[in-house]
Amino acid sequence: MRLYRTQQGPYLLSENLYYRVEGISWDALITREDLRDFCRSIVERGERTKAFAYGTLLAPVESQEVWAAGVTYYRSRSARIEESKDAGGGDFYDRVYSATRPELFFKAAGHRVVGPNAKVKIRSDAKWSVPEPEMTLLVSPKGTILGYTIGNDMSSRDIEGENPLYLPQAKVYDGSCALGPCIFLSPAPLPAATRIEIQIVRNSETAFSGSTSLSELKRDPKTLVSYLFRDNSFPQGCFLMTGTGIVPPDSFTLASGDQIRIVIDPIGTLANEVA
Repeated sequence: MRLYRTQQGPYLLSENLYYRVEGISWDALITREDLRDFCRSIVERGERTKAFAYGTLLAPVESQEVWAAGVTYYRSRSARIEESKDAGGGDFYDRVYSATRPELFFKAAGHRVVGPNAKVKIRSDAKWSVPEPEMTLLVSPKGTILGYTIGNDMSSRDIEGENPLYLPQAKVYDGSCALGPCIFLSPAPLPAATRIEIQIVRNSETAFSGSTSLSELKRDPKTLVSYLFRDNSFPQGCFLMTGTGIVPPDSFTLASGDQIRIVIDPIGTLANEVA
């Protein structure tokens, strides 16, 4: 089942049939510990409706915080070491990759997140910006993984590379995070063979494309969640990006007008344009 947030309210898609989710706010809906069972009961009632217009989709986040995990793929580890070596921080990333404790950082409040077909941004004071495609977890207030969505962790590599302590400035700004197109509700973790693919189109030509799979993810999602919930409370639940295994070459930087498409089956496609 897939759960969508639209301008008309929540919709549920199950076996190519659509259902309106009425009488409940988005915040109240996605914080339910019984979210999958609740949505299954809607399907079982059989009150189908017409499909919504894709252009009405919103980011599947309202009052939730978005957090992120770093250096969870070997490719990310290597890229971070290379970008920060002149600042003397390269060894830090190798230590994080090998450590028991993961790197976790705050990414966005709900109002900074954009949804499908909306515009992501690059910092005005950055010269080297990239998207980071990530499998993203919806986590309940009690720390239960309820579902999965696609995340784009927009990053200013030159700012972080100048000094690792500049990470918040490289990562946290308006339009720096995209989520969508839906929340995929599954009682089981996504298979290790699940592919993550990205394509960046510039002037109708592919400027970069890449792919990886969850088999390359070093950190177990449940372990990431357990560390995030240590001495932290999330009354409205939260989203947790699990890191990226796709990093464009050092010669690449995003430009205004670039089209970014991230695909994770069975979640769908998250498409955004760079402002």
